[in-house]
Amino acid sequence: MTNALGLEICRVESREHLGKPALVGIAIRTYDTTVEDLWEALTTPARLVRWFLPVEGDLKLGGKYQLIGNAGGTITRCDAPEALDLTWEFAGGTSWVRVRQAPEGKKARLTLEHIAHTDAIGKEHLEKYGPGATGVGWDLALHGLWHHLTEGGKALDAAAFQAWPQSTEGKAFIRARGEAWAEAYIASGADPEHARAQAERTIAFYTGA
Repeated sequence: MTNALGLEICRVESREHLGKPALVGIAIRTYDTTVEDLWEALTTPARLVRWFLPVEGDLKLGGKYQLIGNAGGTITRCDAPEALDLTWEFAGGTSWVRVRQAPEGKKARLTLEHIAHTDAIGKEHLEKYGPGATGVGWDLALHGLWHHLTEGGKALDAAAFQAWPQSTEGKAFIRARGEAWAEAYIASGADPEHARAQAERTIAFYTGA
């Protein structure tokens, strides 16, 4: 699906990760910027806080990071401006995030993978909400990144952006993305009725319904 936010693609894959079965949510976006500028927006504290969250820590290969009020972990790969891997440690569980960047004409393509073991802490959450639980969260974050990049790198109005999911436009965005993740999960082999029920719970969670 292509719209003002650029190319929005989501996929779901079953994969082995570190010797265990895992579910992988994959989000792909294109941004009207260079890979160098996109890398800076994703990895420097002064840019991250403008569209995502404040970050602290030793932000280099092998270093620890902490997103204030959210996940922390370890940076396991950092090859500017193409590749960033890190552990995503939150609420007692660990998953993994991989980011890849590449030029696409005069734009930059971002591919983000969120990998979660299916037998890990939080599996009940995964069973209840499906891959859209993290997928819609990343969609909202990448929506903020799009605004940041298309509005001259300025900081988002944090209060307005946090309230946006409860607006008519925000609810429509969340529904579209929740349904897209359900269809991606079905395409990967999930039961359609179960995947769509998970999506409805995810949409209700993010919209406050």
